[in-house]
Amino acid sequence: MRWSAGAVVVRAYAELNDFLPAAVRQRSFEVPLPFGATVRDLVAGLGIPPPEVDLVLVNGEPADWAVRLKDGDRVAIYPVFETIDIGSVQRLRPRPLREPRFVCDVHLGRLAAYLRLLGFDTRYEREADDATLAAWAERERRIVLTRDRELLKRRAVTHGYWLRSAHPREQLLEVVRRFDLVGSLRPFVRCPRCNGLLVLVDREVARAHVPPRSWQRAQEFWRCSDCNQFYWYGTHCERVEELIAWLRSALSGEPTRLLEAACERTAGDAPSGA
Repeated sequence: MRWSAGAVVVRAYAELNDFLPAAVRQRSFEVPLPFGATVRDLVAGLGIPPPEVDLVLVNGEPADWAVRLKDGDRVAIYPVFETIDIGSVQRLRPRPLREPRFVCDVHLGRLAAYLRLLGFDTRYEREADDATLAAWAERERRIVLTRDRELLKRRAVTHGYWLRSAHPREQLLEVVRRFDLVGSLRPFVRCPRCNGLLVLVDREVARAHVPPRSWQRAQEFWRCSDCNQFYWYGTHCERVEELIAWLRSALSGEPTRLLEAACERTAGDAPSGA
């Protein structure tokens, strides 16, 4: 591709700077402009995955992906506004998914289990390739969670997030913050193994499927509607309560009333792992 003699001045905001070299973060910088380059070409060329971008202003005006840039343009790139309604301003992707459903890449098995334990519909398969993950995201309107920036550059992926941390608990905290999930926690409604919904079953039905001591101690039992795994209140639930308490502590200074309510609900509603 031939390069023009001109350039555009670019500024990326907030967490989008994570994708840029340290020398140009948090400031305006010039980028050489290829002939015919569009807004999408510019963003992709900077290494910023399009699903991380919600708004681009060219010379102060909202621009869509197909707008062609010209010498001297000033381009401002803004991150996803999952928790802020920016009204009628032209966005570069569909509206936020207000009922969040996730798909995790093959490296995020522990994060997927955490999200399921907190009640979020989370698809995860250890052998799924990037094309399959992108197809699930498009067909089932899921948010892609990944440590692979290239996955987020696929056109089928309209909602996604690149996780900064490599540690599962910190990843969970990132997701809860980014997608404003505090008010959506519903612990103990999904199977952490397969993502199926848990259903309350008669105590006598559970008797043949759980250890005798657990059956004697527990009064209520749940079964996964997909894989038939049985659950009851026990150490499994205690670990989830500890996880929620950790989230509450980590989110100190942010709204936590609903997190506290979720913790209180676990005492009466919690099925536990077999």
